[in-house]
Amino acid sequence: MLKHLVRVRVRVRAIAIAISSSPKISSQLPIPSTFTFAFSLSSSTMAATDDSLRKSLADKHAAVEAQGNTVRALKAAGAPKTEIDAAIEALNALKLEKTSIERSLIGGSDTREAFRQAVVNTLERRLFYIPSFKIYRGVAGLFDYGPPGCAVKSNVLSFWRQHFVLEENMLEVDCPCVTPEVVLKASGHVDKFTDLMVKDEKTGTCYRADHLLKDFCNEKLQRDLALSSDKVSELKHVLATLDDLSAEELGAKIKEYEIVAPETKNALSAPYPFNLMFQTSIGPSGLSPGFMRPETAQGIFVNFKDLYYYNGNKLPFAAAQIGQAFRNEISPRQGLLRVREFTLAEIEHFVDPQDKSHPKYDEVADLEFFMFPREQQMSGESAKKIPLRDAVSKGIVNNETLGYFIGRVYLFLTRLGIDKDRLRFRQHLANEMAHYAADCWDAEIECSYGWIECVGIADRSAYDLRAHTDKSGVPLVAQEKFSEPKEVEKLVITPVKKELGLAFKGNQRMVVEALEAMPEKEALDMKAALESKGEVEFEVCTLGKNVTIKKTMVTIQKEIKKEHQRVFTPSVIEPSFGIGRIIYCLFEHTFYTRPSKAGDEQLNVFRFPPLVAPIKCTVFPLVQNQKYEEVAKLISKSLTAAGISHKIDTTGTSIGKRYARTDELGVPFAITVDSTSSVTIRERDSKDQVRVDVEKAAIVVKEVTEGHRTWEDVWSTLPHHSSTSADD
Repeated sequence: MLKHLVRVRVRVRAIAIAISSSPKISSQLPIPSTFTFAFSLSSSTMAATDDSLRKSLADKHAAVEAQGNTVRALKAAGAPKTEIDAAIEALNALKLEKTSIERSLIGGSDTREAFRQAVVNTLERRLFYIPSFKIYRGVAGLFDYGPPGCAVKSNVLSFWRQHFVLEENMLEVDCPCVTPEVVLKASGHVDKFTDLMVKDEKTGTCYRADHLLKDFCNEKLQRDLALSSDKVSELKHVLATLDDLSAEELGAKIKEYEIVAPETKNALSAPYPFNLMFQTSIGPSGLSPGFMRPETAQGIFVNFKDLYYYNGNKLPFAAAQIGQAFRNEISPRQGLLRVREFTLAEIEHFVDPQDKSHPKYDEVADLEFFMFPREQQMSGESAKKIPLRDAVSKGIVNNETLGYFIGRVYLFLTRLGIDKDRLRFRQHLANEMAHYAADCWDAEIECSYGWIECVGIADRSAYDLRAHTDKSGVPLVAQEKFSEPKEVEKLVITPVKKELGLAFKGNQRMVVEALEAMPEKEALDMKAALESKGEVEFEVCTLGKNVTIKKTMVTIQKEIKKEHQRVFTPSVIEPSFGIGRIIYCLFEHTFYTRPSKAGDEQLNVFRFPPLVAPIKCTVFPLVQNQKYEEVAKLISKSLTAAGISHKIDTTGTSIGKRYARTDELGVPFAITVDSTSSVTIRERDSKDQVRVDVEKAAIVVKEVTEGHRTWEDVWSTLPHHSSTSADD
């Protein structure tokens, strides 16, 4: 949360927002059309500000105590009334200053919640999205997109396909949502895709344990003004290390802080793991277990061999998939940010592990945006702008291909309408990364809930293909053919099948395959351990456990061999997009209010770029008039032929109210028919209007919405239209 981000230009001590059925927030303060909500600071700056305020509060509290003692001493000594009154006046002034500091400490979260409620109320009232099965009181974590929400989502996905699949020549696939257990066993999801859960010991209601601890710490930090500096540091340390806590450590903290069930205040059980996948069975016999997929990536990995062949047996190449994923969240919350069914758009870019350069890297290398490397996180610094070229050349970002996709993700998000000043790329800390990963970054977007991970960009090394190779027995590999044979020193791993059979019996094959698939470094480490100790522990991922390998069970040695090709397992660079999260952050980043002309109400506006706006244009006859309505229908036909989504409104409602209704849907342009020969085109945010001939109206709107012209260009070349009543 970047330190220059605080842009709230109006001090709001307390906001009570009531959303009526009309497009207004009746009690919100008047704000200009350029007003932007950005509440949060960078983690280090916010901590510094919070610490400074708490120190000021402690100092002021001590001053109030001291002045109170002075007043009491004066009264006890029978001092003159004027002297006592002056001391009381000074005491009251100190109390006011203390109250002001207390409000500063707690006011930020109240403002964020009020803004969020205004956005969510508008989204639900205008049917962008609503809780699913609402007439049956809904189900937590499930939402329906209404007409404008569907249109926004469709536009985001269309742009994703254009920006990535088409421009990068990716291979798009569409795989089933139901996945056999064996696939997810190989990927590790069956054993490890868990969160820690606690239960209300009386009602059985379930909660995610880390969320309860996180909420407790945040609530204390925001609301408890009497916390000592040591306690503040302790709570912040808990928040920073939350992901590292084991079930036992998490349970100990819950007991230490006396955290109870939020609704009933009952005691909680000890934390225990809960697998987040929805389980099912495939076929009527129930003998083939399966799961609803928790991600779309596995469908791409298991199809690697066919995709590689389709691509002419050439690397690098990328496969992409858009689809539904399912996670049985313990306690869904935060609206679209944490749900049980959601849309993912994932890319698996397969590359030679010995060459992670990218031919188009220079196209993005000069981009500069906020990055948050792990060193800055560990030292308590904030994110800062870093040129992508510097980040890659200095090794902050592991390789060019990873850097290229970070740059492309930045362009995608900012072109959608995400505020570049509330977007950062945070590198995973060492304790967050899987052991096989080379480097991982998250594109995090700031909204009223804080920083939200919306895109993960990871170099997953060769783990996934190796895991499926081990489990299936099908080699998911690539080849590099040499122009001439090469003599190479090659590590040869030779399992002694007789010894392994005696030791592991029916599991022999899986142990053999795991030994043969060992990376060179791991094999050399095993060789050294066997020579020094005679045996070594070895993880067989297909068995899900460690086994003991003895010196007699395997030989590992280097040999000189003549080879005509190099066979290797490709590495994978994976950008994974949470579409619902991106859309919700887009809703917040584009929402603002502005006063009506009369100044008696606040009108809601979504400033969607034309690229993602649910409707590109509206057509309004100025008044109910048969000739005007015929012109409106003619323009509507032209817009349809041009492929421009639009809405025609021939109701008798005033033009100002019709403008307000469509502004609240984020419609960027409105055509108003006020004659039979020419019409006006109004731009949403500036409210400027130009006049254009009827037959040219659709052409102008098409050019601007598709990015061939800017509104500034239209404004500078077409006659202006002014109306004193249009926006009343």
